[in-house]
Amino acid sequence: MPSRTRATLIGLTAILMWSMLGVFTGGSGAVPPFLLNALCFGLSGSLATIWLIARGRAGVLRQPFKVWVVGTLGLFGYHALYFTALRTAPLVEAGLINYLWPLLIVLFSGFLPGERLRPHHLAGVILGFSGAALLVTAGRSLTLDGGYAFGYLAAFLAAVVWAGYSVVSRRFGGVPSEAVAGFCLATALLSLVCHLAFEQTVLPAAPLEWLMVLLLGAFPVGLAFFVWDHGVKHGDIQLIGTAAYATPVLSTLLLTLTGYGTLGWTTVVACALVTLGAVVVAWDALPFRRRAAASKALT
Repeated sequence: MPSRTRATLIGLTAILMWSMLGVFTGGSGAVPPFLLNALCFGLSGSLATIWLIARGRAGVLRQPFKVWVVGTLGLFGYHALYFTALRTAPLVEAGLINYLWPLLIVLFSGFLPGERLRPHHLAGVILGFSGAALLVTAGRSLTLDGGYAFGYLAAFLAAVVWAGYSVVSRRFGGVPSEAVAGFCLATALLSLVCHLAFEQTVLPAAPLEWLMVLLLGAFPVGLAFFVWDHGVKHGDIQLIGTAAYATPVLSTLLLTLTGYGTLGWTTVVACALVTLGAVVVAWDALPFRRRAAASKALT
């Protein structure tokens, strides 16, 4: 399997893990967002650091200052802005604006060396956004109230920060993905500061809630960031970005299966749109397209 394909597949596993976020968060009790962030990133960063020390690879944490700035701003900056948006704007509108980040990843990727932004990339990512929009809004029309402008701006900036982090990471392809362990620890520390400043402490009240926190730290708020880093650095960033629109669809399906949500026609249509968008973006890489290109090159 080509290394680019392997890296793309590894990156796509982050989307599967992020789809578990709703289920695990729903089971974690009333822990406030910044504290939950601190617990989860602290867990994932600590476990990853211990693993690096055990393997004699702790040296990967010694990275240039600009790498630390990009990594920490990406992880902490996105979550801080997203939580701010959820607190200061209606959830549906803030969530939809935030879901501009996969579209922005595809757009920003056109500035990367060796990447070309083609019309079918734009068409595919717009299809994916349409599917996510349908699911998030449940088919209802939206009205953006100017009174929530600050929250809307925070949601948009969160999308820009995550897209920017994902694309700029490509320029640090030589930095091992294990370095994300350090970014997680820095994010945990900054989240703890925000918790102490803005939130009341509410810890998980039952063993099951603690288990959900552990699962969050292990997968959606842990391993997912490591595989995402590897994918956007070495894989097909445009396909990964578009496929990210599968996150709300898969999350809705998991919430339905676990009793936290219900399945409706919007989920089915959204799934179809997201799938079609991913196929359109990957059009040139489909087997029959590759065979056609190879035949054309021989004639």
